[in-house]
Amino acid sequence: MGPLIPNGIISGDWNFVIALLLGIAFGFILEASGFSSSRNIVGVFYGYNFVVLRVFFTAVIVAMVGFLYFDYFGWLDLDKIFILPTYLSPMIAGSVIMGFGFVLGGFCPGTSYTAIAIGKIDGLVFSIGLFLGIFIFSEIFPLFKDFYYSGYLGNVTLSDVTGIPAAWFAFAFTIIALAAFWITMLIEKRVRKNIKEYKF
Repeated sequence: MGPLIPNGIISGDWNFVIALLLGIAFGFILEASGFSSSRNIVGVFYGYNFVVLRVFFTAVIVAMVGFLYFDYFGWLDLDKIFILPTYLSPMIAGSVIMGFGFVLGGFCPGTSYTAIAIGKIDGLVFSIGLFLGIFIFSEIFPLFKDFYYSGYLGNVTLSDVTGIPAAWFAFAFTIIALAAFWITMLIEKRVRKNIKEYKF
């Protein structure tokens, strides 16, 4: 992780202060969005609450479009941004495990700490399980090291893989996200209506 503000404008020590403030702001936004509630988070899997999908889609769109505009105006060079290497097979396996844990525990690592911050026991239990999982993973890593580094595709983006220019990809993703917002709103209304009728 590089300095938040390069070229010596702000000293290295202040970078940690700024990072701390950004972390607090991020936690506040998670809590304000309802991400400290496991019910809100798993609601996306049961169809009664899609706040997770909306928040993440919104965040992706804002970041994606923002980066493109920054690059267009010369404020940012997209070619210099680090892209995490893609290891396709283990990433797919990890996504399945992550999704299972999401449904089972009702949290992801970040939201579990948000829950802890407001005193929720389930968030604490989930975080303990998180550290236990990290420990087990580190101990048995040599057993599946080859699989962990399999399916290497390099530092690629979806634009690289699909051949669609970044601007058009961002446009298409925005349209898909807006459609998802509308469809999930209809699903929520239907599911909540059915739940209400079932209760009474």
